Amino acid sequence: MKKLYALLILFISAVSFSQNIRFEGIIQDTNKAPLEMANIMAMNQATKTMDAYAITNDKGKFVLNLKPNSSYTIKMSYLGMQNKEITITTQTQNISQNITMESGGIELEGVEIVREMPVSIKGDTIVYNADSFKTGTERKLEDVLKKLPGVEVNADGEVEVEGKKVSKLMVEGKDFFDGDTKLGVKNIPADAIDKVQVLRNYNENSILKGVENNQDNVAMNIKLKSGKKNFWFGDITAAGGFRPEDKFDRYNVNPKLFYYSPKYSVNIITNFNNIGELPLTIQDYFKFTGGFRSMMAKGGSSFNVSSNDLGISLLRNNRAKEIETDFGATNFSYNPTKSWSLSGFGILSSSITDLETVSTTNFLDPTSTEVASTENREEIAHQKSNLGLFKLSSSYKPNVNFQFDYDILTKFSKQDENNSLLRETIDESSNSTTENIFTAKKQDPVTVNQNLSFYYTAAEKHVFAFESQHLYQDENPFYNADLASDPFTSTSPAINILGYDTSQNRTNLNQNRFVKTNKLDAKLDYYYMVTPKSNINITLGNTNSNQSFNSSMYQILDNGNVNQLDNTTNTNDVNYRFNDAFLGLHYKVLTGKFTFTPGVSLHTYSLNNEQLGTSYKQNFTRILPDFLALYQIKKAETLTYNFSFTNNFTDINRQAEGFVLNSYSSLSTGNRTLENSIQQSHTLRYFKYNMFNFENIAGAISYNRTVDAVKTRAFFNNVNQVSSPYNSEFADETLTFFGNYGRSFLKYYKASLNATLNWSKYNNIQIDRNTLLDVPVTNESFMQTYTIKASTNFKDLPNIELGYSYTINDYPTDTFFTDKPTVRLDYFFLKSFSFVSEYEFYHYYNSDKSVENEYDFLSASLIYQKTKDSKWEYKISATNLLNTTSLNDDNFSQFSTRTSQYRVQPRYVMLSLKYNL
Repeated sequence: MKKLYALLILFISAVSFSQNIRFEGIIQDTNKAPLEMANIMAMNQATKTMDAYAITNDKGKFVLNLKPNSSYTIKMSYLGMQNKEITITTQTQNISQNITMESGGIELEGVEIVREMPVSIKGDTIVYNADSFKTGTERKLEDVLKKLPGVEVNADGEVEVEGKKVSKLMVEGKDFFDGDTKLGVKNIPADAIDKVQVLRNYNENSILKGVENNQDNVAMNIKLKSGKKNFWFGDITAAGGFRPEDKFDRYNVNPKLFYYSPKYSVNIITNFNNIGELPLTIQDYFKFTGGFRSMMAKGGSSFNVSSNDLGISLLRNNRAKEIETDFGATNFSYNPTKSWSLSGFGILSSSITDLETVSTTNFLDPTSTEVASTENREEIAHQKSNLGLFKLSSSYKPNVNFQFDYDILTKFSKQDENNSLLRETIDESSNSTTENIFTAKKQDPVTVNQNLSFYYTAAEKHVFAFESQHLYQDENPFYNADLASDPFTSTSPAINILGYDTSQNRTNLNQNRFVKTNKLDAKLDYYYMVTPKSNINITLGNTNSNQSFNSSMYQILDNGNVNQLDNTTNTNDVNYRFNDAFLGLHYKVLTGKFTFTPGVSLHTYSLNNEQLGTSYKQNFTRILPDFLALYQIKKAETLTYNFSFTNNFTDINRQAEGFVLNSYSSLSTGNRTLENSIQQSHTLRYFKYNMFNFENIAGAISYNRTVDAVKTRAFFNNVNQVSSPYNSEFADETLTFFGNYGRSFLKYYKASLNATLNWSKYNNIQIDRNTLLDVPVTNESFMQTYTIKASTNFKDLPNIELGYSYTINDYPTDTFFTDKPTVRLDYFFLKSFSFVSEYEFYHYYNSDKSVENEYDFLSASLIYQKTKDSKWEYKISATNLLNTTSLNDDNFSQFSTRTSQYRVQPRYVMLSLKYNL
């Protein structure tokens, strides 16, 4: 920690003692009106380089930090004004001067000067000149983005601009693996990037751009250097490595090829390694949307089809004991004609993963906040995952008034997981039992999602939009649990829920599930332009879902025979139909700096559940209001308020009343009489972006209150549970706050402060084991994370980034804390060498420090490339240099608190050779 503080002092000293003088003033027009977002730069006449640049604020003010005793040409540009140049000579005192620009400029000339600016703004587009921020150590798009003011990249490759997630990444205006930014961020070569364009208020369909609210939509387009167009470019990397304590057994082969022309583009990314690099994780697979929009979001109903993913363990930060991956992906776009474009991608990924985890789970007493029972586990898991995604898109736009789109996305996977664990259970009387448990999980689900859309402008005031989506999902999860104990039996009271044979040496339970879904969403929107600043939107829509759920359970006896557990309570044969027909009305009006969009929707619902030889039907009507207000305080400062009522419906997984084996210690049964919950949501969001000093402020607070929430009624026999859903009479509540402040200063420095707070209150029922009476249980949790970062961006000096985050997870039974300081150093030196090193330190502990661990990670790499244009690049790198063996985490469910420790890959050294095309 002392070293970290010393580096921080050096960083602050570098800022404090910069020997610059200030040239400041106001840029205005001939009427003395200030010009906001005018571009100004200082060209050093001696070195012929740009020493400083700025963009004026809303008062026309600029500040340039210049070298003393130097001569400068000051260049200014502003669309609609004549470009202007003046000459100044600095001495040792600050200079103040107002500058007047003349009207009647030629836009093309303005654009030419703007292109020299590191950052410029034109309408809703922010343009970053990538070379202005590169220091020489960048290898991928991710490295460039992290240095841009107002841009953040998290560990998962998700990009945020101005506090908003970038939903689409394009290269030269063409989709790059639509629906995911990670593949582009982690693979596009940094030396190919010319400009980074941030497209705010983005709408893929220009016909709807003026009539819909797009303030939260952000896209990013990468402009390539001229030498990368109409030519293949990319790189091929081959690396071998070893553990200092072991044999030479690490490898990484990573070819990447890209081709872009006006007519078509092709991207090919492959990766074969056993060093823990996962281009596509299981988490990425499940959240990969392929760019499909939530088209029914403003309808007021939510019917989400859940995934029967068996809870297969997910990797944490791509760190595990062992990870071996084979990955291949290709993305293409093609324009057969000027009005018709085709695009798509294919992704195949195969990984083998070994996980080792040690965990402690404390289950709560329903009548107090004390721990009722504890489960300690030592677990080893072996996973095999084969993932595939394929998408094809077609867009036909013969003129500005008509557009026809079609997309199809297919996802399939084959996943297997075998677990071996040692479990110790401790009951309320402190009695302890230990057993070995073996589990197996298998599934190979298939999902096909199709979208068909028409957009048509019939006349100046009449716009029509028809959108439809069809989802087909076929899932077949299999689960096996082999225990020494009888998990779902009890002597007090006497219970054998599943009716299996308890005379066996081991209890071997198995369950097959088959779940099929066909869901069709369709809506027709009509927009009438009342005035140029107001419109009426009428929506006619329908959601129809048909699902089937079949399951069976059996026991394998000690002699290998099969005991069919075919009681009615152990099987499911369910068909569930859901239909929502609705009519929506919205009115959007712009008045001064305000935009108001009040709306209401009328829904008619029809639900039919068929199982156990009977049908259960529900039919009812609801009116759901929503409201949006936007206050455009300044060009880059907004305050937005959102309010909505939403009807939330469960799918067939909560409706099936036969038992479902969730895990070796958890059974659940559904409830066919479940009703929908109603969620009331309020969100207030503030955003400010000041190009004058690249200050960005983003904050949001949201409150959700859910009545008739579908909650869990659970019975615990020690650590084993049986549960069922019900509609709670008590409301669930969540309150979330997010705040971020960041800015750049003195040209070379960047700093940010971030805070995320989440409070939640949930209500459930736990059955008292002694009285068998329902006990209402209310649990609250409060999670907080605070992060501060500061970094430099020198061209010829070492650059450092310092960070510190503090996390507090306050659960009902305990509070966990994590201190995490970080340091990153990168340095481009001797015109050929790049050195990058990262250090993370974790201090993890609970409130009474009965749990306390300290661990850290250090990585470093040295790259040699003779010249910037050299084809060959040589690299030596080392990860986990301190040979840390494990990490900690914790989480809270509505009945328990869990803390765990999991093994990570050991230290290894890699030697790499890369050839740049």
